[in-house]
Amino acid sequence: MSALGAVLALIRAKLVGLATAPKRFAVTIQRAIYDLRTGKRTPWDVAKSVLMTAFGLSMVLILLFPLFWIFTASLAEGTRLFNTSGIFPDPTTYNLDAYRWVFFESNFFFVDGDWGYPQLVLGGSGGLVSFRWAGTETGPGAVFNSLYLVSVTIVAGFGMIVPAAYAFSRRSFVGRKRILYGYVLFTQIGAGLSIATLVALYSLFSSYGLTNNLFILGLFYAAGAIPFNTWLLKTYMDNIPVSYEEAAMVDGASFLDTIREVILPLTKPGLAVVLIFVWLAGWNEFIIAQTLLSPENYPLSVELYNLATEGRFSTPWTRFAAFANLFALPVAIVYFAAQRSVEDGLSFGGMEG
Repeated sequence: MSALGAVLALIRAKLVGLATAPKRFAVTIQRAIYDLRTGKRTPWDVAKSVLMTAFGLSMVLILLFPLFWIFTASLAEGTRLFNTSGIFPDPTTYNLDAYRWVFFESNFFFVDGDWGYPQLVLGGSGGLVSFRWAGTETGPGAVFNSLYLVSVTIVAGFGMIVPAAYAFSRRSFVGRKRILYGYVLFTQIGAGLSIATLVALYSLFSSYGLTNNLFILGLFYAAGAIPFNTWLLKTYMDNIPVSYEEAAMVDGASFLDTIREVILPLTKPGLAVVLIFVWLAGWNEFIIAQTLLSPENYPLSVELYNLATEGRFSTPWTRFAAFANLFALPVAIVYFAAQRSVEDGLSFGGMEG
């Protein structure tokens, strides 16, 4: 509920800011005129402010243009992104057919309308731990596969990132610097070895019967997110004075109480940033999921690609646009929910030790 409350509070603040924007703009103009009359600012100073504001607005419009275009395309009639008279579809033909298809006809949410329940299976043909959808002959839709992957990624990732970041930040042990440099190395060489890693990964998973396993894939995503995010969180914890922990222990707090009551609240902004990166690691990945999973376990990222390539002679672009908007929506929600935590923690840098 706290995340939902943060999102709602942020939306409310944005709406209030948007509603009061004309008034603030008028006040800004009045102040500029007053400064010109009193000689506090020269006409060149005002002109520079106007030019820089216009430049900033133009950059924002350029960056937001693809989002606006893909949104209008999702409301278009038929399957085209634009009409013959321009790049935007005719506004008189706007409709919600594409979104209706995604929700009720595409089988991305529930395959053939069947309802069931998730079940973890220990052992068996699926490996040590596997996941299946019980109570139905088909299985869940891609949205549940993606949510399951993200859940495993976040739980497993945070279970390693937080303790490791604290250990690297507060403890000295043999091999500490070498391990830290190894973490940096893993964050840099992954892209260069992507194809070789994919081939080796598929061979390894096939040898142990771990392909088409959402749980194992989620663990792999978590492992890939650990090095960078551990280093990121460790850097943030370095800025927390050790005296805070010492004061808590003097007051009688145990080690775990100190972690729970001192370290974690003060690292809330860093944890919010790590949450965004770990979420993206499990939500956006496409290549490995397509390689290791079977169609019934495809997440939304793979289904989005399949939707763009399933047509032999044409692509249903309006449906693709609607699907892309819905695919990006959870990422936006997570970002806005975490943004409030980051903003709340900015004042920590001004605290006195």
